[in-house]
Amino acid sequence: MLRVRPYVPDDRASVLSLAPRLAIGMQPWRDLALWLSTVEVWLTESINQHNQKAMVFISEDEKGERLGFATVSHSTHFTGKRQAYIGELATPEAVEGRGVGTALLEACEQWAREQGYKLLTVSTGAANTRAVSFYHHLGFRDEDVTLTKLL
Repeated sequence: MLRVRPYVPDDRASVLSLAPRLAIGMQPWRDLALWLSTVEVWLTESINQHNQKAMVFISEDEKGERLGFATVSHSTHFTGKRQAYIGELATPEAVEGRGVGTALLEACEQWAREQGYKLLTVSTGAANTRAVSFYHHLGFRDEDVTLTKLL
């Protein structure tokens, strides 16, 4: 049994504990410590904006054990078109493949529809092949590509 619910303040430590999962697929030329501190800032901002500019969802099992989280917020494409954006979605490695990510994504989709959005976007590292496959499997399509050259 899996349940997805809105974030409550007691979830803070659980959300922040999953920050390292958001470094999966990070390119080796990036600084891991800087990456993780930036992710923690993002997560803290989403938590602080919960039920305002963002929504944070928590997934838990029938015993109330937290199994992951997702953040979704209002965004604007460069064309000016408003859309919803999944900022972060993370689960512990031990629950991968058990439907937790799908349940969190469905909660984000529902929130986006309720806000009147027709588009939901997400970004992930190109080397995070498991995440890329997950999003493709759930109907997301490639739109932008960022290329980096080491100097």
